[in-house]
Amino acid sequence: MTNFICKACGTQFTESSVPPEACPVCADDRQFVGWKGQEWTSAEALGLIHRTALRLEAEGLHGIGIEPKFAIGQRALLLRSSTGNVLWDCVNLIDESAVEEVTALGGLSAIAISHPHYYSSMIDWSRAFGGVPIYLHEGDRQWVMRPGPEIVFWEGETKGIGPGLTLVRCGGHFEGGTVLHWAEGEGALLTGDIVQVVPDRRFVSFMFSYPNYIPLNAAKVNRIAKSLEPFAFERMFGAWWKQNVMTDAKVALHRSVERYLRAIERSSLARGRGAVSPGSPGPELRSCQGSERPAAWPLR
Repeated sequence: MTNFICKACGTQFTESSVPPEACPVCADDRQFVGWKGQEWTSAEALGLIHRTALRLEAEGLHGIGIEPKFAIGQRALLLRSSTGNVLWDCVNLIDESAVEEVTALGGLSAIAISHPHYYSSMIDWSRAFGGVPIYLHEGDRQWVMRPGPEIVFWEGETKGIGPGLTLVRCGGHFEGGTVLHWAEGEGALLTGDIVQVVPDRRFVSFMFSYPNYIPLNAAKVNRIAKSLEPFAFERMFGAWWKQNVMTDAKVALHRSVERYLRAIERSSLARGRGAVSPGSPGPELRSCQGSERPAAWPLR
């Protein structure tokens, strides 16, 4: 029996003798099935060609990723705390060196994950450190493909998981989309890609789907901003190696919300002048409807 892992998104499934027929996470509009079709692997197979990498991201924070890149390619963050370390987000591989290094840094007391695209092999990580709790928002329960008693579904808008550590439900990218506020010093946010740190680190951005370029609507972006307003934070740590905002992060959030809303407002005005609205087929698609539509779109 194998806990199969989707090669496109990294979601690990309940053990079975044969791979699942499909990955619901990739069938969703926010993800995709690769052009070769649905493909599967396992933790054992991953360990043959990949390794876990652990590097310092900032004082008190170590990044954990997989090399070479696998699936979405995010890196997790190990937040070191005097009351117990927290793994923020997760990756698919946990090898012997990762266990040794994390143990040397104080082990784990909890895992918390921003959204379903990063659930990956969360049960394996929890059990490697004695079955520590995994905090997921109740709003995303349907996307858990490998349940376990380690999972703690929380409800509402905030949840404390330790002194100075607060999970904040922002929604947006997913209904239960969550960030972690770390109150130490001038404060920091660990955001996954609920709030996406972009290459121009004076700004952040927001999307419903990143790979498929589907924007988030104004109401959901405003909700993210409102949910974070009560919290002080000077730094923001995103989902990728060294893609972080190290100063004036709250200012960056404010200016980014304003810029994003201006951009989608201009897009709305353009639609009013005759552009095709989202969700409506363009001229080429309209011409292929009904009997003229091909049985399958060719791959390029």
